[in-house]
Amino acid sequence: MDIKQEILSLKDELIGLRRDFHMYPETRFDLPRTSKKVADYLRNLGLEVKEGVGKSGVVGLLRGNENGKTVMLRADMDALPIDEANDVPYKSRVKGKMHACGHDGHTAMLLVAAKVLSEHKDQIKGNVKFVFQPSEEYPPGGAKPMIEDGVMENPHVDGAFGIHLWTPLKTGTIGTRPGALMAAADKFDLKFTGKGGHGAYPHLSVDPIVAASQFVTSVQSIVSREVSPLDSAVITVGKFSSGDVFNVIPENAVLFGTVRTLKEETRSKVRKRIEEIARGIGAAFRVKCEFNYENGYPVLINDESMVELVRKAGKETVGAGNVLEVEPSMGGEDMAYYLQKAKGAFYFVGASNEKKGITAPHHSPYFDIDEDALPIGVEMHVRTVLLFLS
Repeated sequence: MDIKQEILSLKDELIGLRRDFHMYPETRFDLPRTSKKVADYLRNLGLEVKEGVGKSGVVGLLRGNENGKTVMLRADMDALPIDEANDVPYKSRVKGKMHACGHDGHTAMLLVAAKVLSEHKDQIKGNVKFVFQPSEEYPPGGAKPMIEDGVMENPHVDGAFGIHLWTPLKTGTIGTRPGALMAAADKFDLKFTGKGGHGAYPHLSVDPIVAASQFVTSVQSIVSREVSPLDSAVITVGKFSSGDVFNVIPENAVLFGTVRTLKEETRSKVRKRIEEIARGIGAAFRVKCEFNYENGYPVLINDESMVELVRKAGKETVGAGNVLEVEPSMGGEDMAYYLQKAKGAFYFVGASNEKKGITAPHHSPYFDIDEDALPIGVEMHVRTVLLFLS
């Protein structure tokens, strides 16, 4: 089995699949076209297929010629509510929706990996689950519903792996690390209610904007003065809404923000302190404080032995010098839920190329991937499976 050459012979099909998904993006759990195309492709390979898993997820099961362990490969299928700004032949044809994070590539790579592995099922001792998940971009996400629908059982998953195409890394590189790779991603909202009035007579009002502004400034001291410099945390207020007229003190100020942490103890501490500061400022500025906090995806923890397996696959795919240990990302990923249930690893496949002008960050309307990264992702899937089941 010449893995590399076999995958390169499928490159045109791989790119075609990716571009088709890119042109017709779907979001959240509403993925009728994407899910159907995935399910039909898997059935044509002769796999056992389940649809509607976790609302709109698809699972394909390949049973090898001998009994053994079960390995799970996961791809996310959903796009983002963004208008694409790229001028490319495969530009999104759906207004207000775009594959701006690489999930189109994830889906295409896993389909072609399923094709390669299914053609060599006689060499597989055990089972491979191909998991296509909805709604990674929108917490609480699609992983938990799929787990609740039994995706980790029947047969029981012994190891789980996932890929993210990653434009911070150049094409031809693989990046991962043991332990925390991606952050817990939480959100909060806060409403201060005061007493509205004329801007010329602030002493007759209770100004919620002043209180909210003090909150924005004060919470930053949590990171700078209450979290160890050797630890990591991010507190970002992304939305601040208040008032309608320049000369009127409004009654309300509303804030929305996100918290990112790499340790559960830090996560709990930051949550507690944000609420204490919010309520303290409410009391100090005589405004009513309504505070809500929602835990999002947990910290994504890679198993050390599974990272070593990924590194071995990476050396065979791109060479030892191109397998990198990356810093943790403060982005969130609901692959974390699968890795709480089974040993496994999540890793990045470099997908940027300066010569081609492919450098835009994820979630940008100019985001694109270097399609030369796609065969690398397929090869990583295939080699990871063969190494794990051997």
